[in-house]
Amino acid sequence: MNLFFTKLTDLTFDDAIVHVTSILKEHGFGIITEIDVKETLKKKIDVDFRPYRILGACNPSFAHNALQTYDKAGIMMPCNVIVQQHDDGKVEITIINPDAAASNLNNKALEDFACEVTKELRKVFREI
Repeated sequence: MNLFFTKLTDLTFDDAIVHVTSILKEHGFGIITEIDVKETLKKKIDVDFRPYRILGACNPSFAHNALQTYDKAGIMMPCNVIVQQHDDGKVEITIINPDAAASNLNNKALEDFACEVTKELRKVFREI
């Protein structure tokens, strides 16, 4: 089972972030964290890096249910989405597969729940 879903897009880096954020919102996910890796690496260790952003997506209902199911479910939160621009200019969007992540926790109830979240994120992925 793949740990993530990934695809290239014809959108610019900035447009891809707006696009994926909008689609996530339509499916009940908000962005609760955002890490600009390029900016952080430049600021912290003075390294130039390509545009690379990690978006922490969270659906409050899913999060609440997961935490009620298993108190350590927070280890899988938020659901990370990566938008990165490769050296050739191509922009790639990658979304975590909660099914794969939950399968390592050995909790059947959480695995069943992760399947629901994965179904919703697959819808997001298809719309990208």
